Amino acid sequence: MATEEVKKVVVKKVKQPPRPEDLAIDVASQEMITRSRELGVETIFDRAQTMKACNIGEQGTCCKNCAQGPCRLPLPKAGIEGEDTRKGLCGATAHTIAARNFSRMVAAGAAAHSDHGRGVAETFLAAARKETEDYHIKDTVKLLEIAPDYGVDITVEGENGEILDRDIDEIAVEVGENALAQWGQQTGVVCTVKRAPKARYELWKKLGVLPRGIDREIVEIMHRTHIGVDQHYENLTQQFSRAAIADGWGGSMIATDLQDVLFGCPHPLKSTANLGVLKEDHVNIVIHGHEPLLSEMIVEAAELPEMIELAKEKGAKGIQLSGICCTANELLMRHGVPLCGDFLQQELAIVTGAVDAMVVDVQCIMENIANVAQCFHTKIITTNPKARIESGDTIHIEFDEHTAFEDAKKIVRTGIENFPKREKEVIIPDVKQELIAGFSYEAIEYHLGGTFRGSYYTLNDNIINGRIRGIAGVVG
Repeated sequence: MATEEVKKVVVKKVKQPPRPEDLAIDVASQEMITRSRELGVETIFDRAQTMKACNIGEQGTCCKNCAQGPCRLPLPKAGIEGEDTRKGLCGATAHTIAARNFSRMVAAGAAAHSDHGRGVAETFLAAARKETEDYHIKDTVKLLEIAPDYGVDITVEGENGEILDRDIDEIAVEVGENALAQWGQQTGVVCTVKRAPKARYELWKKLGVLPRGIDREIVEIMHRTHIGVDQHYENLTQQFSRAAIADGWGGSMIATDLQDVLFGCPHPLKSTANLGVLKEDHVNIVIHGHEPLLSEMIVEAAELPEMIELAKEKGAKGIQLSGICCTANELLMRHGVPLCGDFLQQELAIVTGAVDAMVVDVQCIMENIANVAQCFHTKIITTNPKARIESGDTIHIEFDEHTAFEDAKKIVRTGIENFPKREKEVIIPDVKQELIAGFSYEAIEYHLGGTFRGSYYTLNDNIINGRIRGIAGVVG
């Protein structure tokens, strides 16, 4: 084919990229998508246009659980003889393969969320045992409230039969030990699952989905979904339900409990969100991930007079902390630290050219942030041994609950010293929204009745009588 004809064919095949406004409803994101294209920086919005889903994988009927495959089973086509009899090499049906694949997705999600809780439990226990000077029990009221759920008595009988309050440190240690034991427990029921409404708990018991131990249920999924093990999709459904409850009513709930005791229960406060919270004349440190353990220390470190003075020496007016994803939410609802973006905006935050350091821990971290950072001056700092990044020139400052504050100061100092190294023009969208966050159940209960009459009955009664039509839960 002649050269000109080749060019015509190529031009015909290359489609114009979608307009930024067709990719995101958020104006700040649209502005940064445009800038990333002008600079030739690839983001998730570009990859989403070129990534094509596998039809069979999308249906959940591609099995890669052993070395014989992968086995690809298209879903049966109605009316075509023989289509519903397709099987994998081991004989697994589409139902079995789909159930196994979904079970493994549940196992991965439960492992990630619950491992967060395990990390919190370990730090909580270190604080309770006075093994670290950086963390302390802040909310003793909540500690006493949750202790019975973990099988811990808050009173003790005296020599003369009188009821005495137990030492708060003893209670904290026992709560921490019993919380951590929920991961390795092999029999019985994960203790916090018993908080479920009685009717719901009895239904779970009847269906056989009460979780015995968090790790046990996750490991059992991996066993059952191996070649030649569980080949009954309803039986697999029962097991992944058990693991899901172990996560939501176990690992994740334990994380919430212990974080509130360590850092204090959230209460409503005002803050702001979106890329416009970044400040051109400040050192911008973005905290991203899911575990607030180190981030709490970063908040304290950024407020140190010595750090603020160092920032001014480097030419900045101060230090601006902001966050992305769940770590951000934790800092937002306890300290009012603004949100600079969500999961889809993590690359776009760097594209502003204003981010001097992005500190990441675990979960929801795009590997490509390291590649985007190389196009700017931004330092990507990983902090967890479970979540290193191969791409780019990342820095690893590992979190240790025993040296957390020193680690945090090192991170903040890294961001400050990077401020004068900004290479490209800083362009921050003038877009941010005010918000109110911190609606913990303790805060809601208080707002419904005050200190002495706090209760959900007002809310419940008005849902029952129809004055309140319903409640929307937005869960990311």
